Amino acid sequence: MSKASELHNKSIEELQGELADLKKEQFNLRFQKATNQLENTARIRQVRRGIARHRTVINAKRSGAATKE
Repeated sequence: MSKASELHNKSIEELQGELADLKKEQFNLRFQKATNQLENTARIRQVRRGIARHRTVINAKRSGAATKE
């Protein structure tokens, strides 16, 4: 998982791509949990927090870009 400080150095497009990957992983983990195939249950929490971290940085960059204009 990336730290927020590492995410600030990336562009919004890169962050959105990573966010899409995290959402796919979250879906797959939920599917594995429903079918009792999930081995690492902590990964669900890590992915959920990663999604929140990415969304936070994206929103901060968007609001920062809006205030600079």
